[in-house]
Amino acid sequence: MSTTNTLATLAAVFVALYAAHSVGDHWVQTHHQACAKGAPTVAGRLACLRHVATLTLTKAAALAALALVADLTLHPITLLTGLIVDALSHYWADRRVTLAALAERLGKGDFYHLGAPRPDTADAPHLGTGAYALDQSWHIGFLFIAALIIAT
Repeated sequence: MSTTNTLATLAAVFVALYAAHSVGDHWVQTHHQACAKGAPTVAGRLACLRHVATLTLTKAAALAALALVADLTLHPITLLTGLIVDALSHYWADRRVTLAALAERLGKGDFYHLGAPRPDTADAPHLGTGAYALDQSWHIGFLFIAALIIAT
């Protein structure tokens, strides 16, 4: 494949993964999965696993649509490898304690807790938290890694 074709494939795959990630992480994920996936229990691990499974299916569907519309051939091994790498990274981050611990180790703990509810107030969790920003940037970084794998 020429460099131009590789770059075009990389760009198209990343855009498809990014769009599918946003849909899968916010529309396909159930309320139960969103609330339970970080719990340190078997139920929490299963909720996270179900979320990642439906998210990965959403990404696979987006890539299939891309391949169909753009007459793009994606190698099954690199496609599967890229989706697995992305799914594993997503599961790891969505267990929450893992990403929080990494943020602490890297000196990002204060940012991670930015916007989190304070016990002495009526604050409620919202999407404008440092935890959400670090979570999404982690996922987007791995979308790029997955796109690199899939496009090669």
